[in-house]
Amino acid sequence: MIKDRDRESFAAAAEMARACGWGFAVAAGWLPHVTVTLDWFSSQRRPKRDPLGVEPGLLAQVDSGVCTFGELAASSAFEPVARAQLLHLLWHRRLGLNLHEPLGDGSVIASGGVEG
Repeated sequence: MIKDRDRESFAAAAEMARACGWGFAVAAGWLPHVTVTLDWFSSQRRPKRDPLGVEPGLLAQVDSGVCTFGELAASSAFEPVARAQLLHLLWHRRLGLNLHEPLGDGSVIASGGVEG
């Protein structure tokens, strides 16, 4: 996907980054599962009410230590609602995860540090 004429520009950018002590990489596209995961997140992008009070418990659970998506959902008395709420919190960056792997029950969820 990288054209020959672009290689010189990328090499110069990499050298400049190295001189600044930064890393440099060229990404030619998303990992296949990332767009599916972002679609799941975006399905929960609209403002969401929390009449069952699930959100505070999920956030507290993450703040207390390392949790997986499945553990967090199962920790709630309303697991299906908790799953939707987790996607909402991930979309709004109140929680975070590494997109290198597909989202699943074993995905490690971290505090996002963004107030919303």
